[in-house]
Amino acid sequence: MDAQPILLATGNGDKQRAFQSLLDGLRFNPVTPTEAGVAASPDEDGDSHRLIAEEKAIAWSAAGAMLAIASDGGLVIPALGPAWESRHTRRFPGPDVDDSQRVDRLLELMEPFNGADRNASWAEALAIAYKGRLLASWELLGAVGEIVRARQPGPVPEFWAFTIWNFPKYGKTYKELTPDELESLNDHWTRLAQLVRRFLQSVFVPPLG
Repeated sequence: MDAQPILLATGNGDKQRAFQSLLDGLRFNPVTPTEAGVAASPDEDGDSHRLIAEEKAIAWSAAGAMLAIASDGGLVIPALGPAWESRHTRRFPGPDVDDSQRVDRLLELMEPFNGADRNASWAEALAIAYKGRLLASWELLGAVGEIVRARQPGPVPEFWAFTIWNFPKYGKTYKELTPDELESLNDHWTRLAQLVRRFLQSVFVPPLG
């Protein structure tokens, strides 16, 4: 039986690789939107990361007429109160802003805060849909780290927020943590991976058409 195709519903290369890691060893054939020749523009106006991930999965799976996996996530920063909304982590500085500017703007917002007021978590949601029909979704909150005071020099990757989200226990940013260190922190992505793999291995029934 041929491997079931599954659309990695994002144009973000880092996130595509993260999705692929969830599917390693499973009987699925991951394809990117470019490889599938598929485009979609979900509204992303849900009231939670879970609803937005569901919107994305439904829209992309309908556009590609196939199974699709999508996600949505953002930083949760309690000290900023109503001035910060995790759903808008990428969009908070406004339009036409690159990732380096996003980092700088967030560091500016956090400048007045010290100690535990610099704490932040990451909320992440994943959803799976088939031909416009939602099959499953999950949302989890990650471990507590802190926003650094200054970013490291060099280019900023697409997962820009992870480069300034630090874990003092290991003296590393999230981007630098090893798989064992992530597991010890009860990492959101590690737990989501377990849920997704359990669903795809034990619950999901391949559609007939």
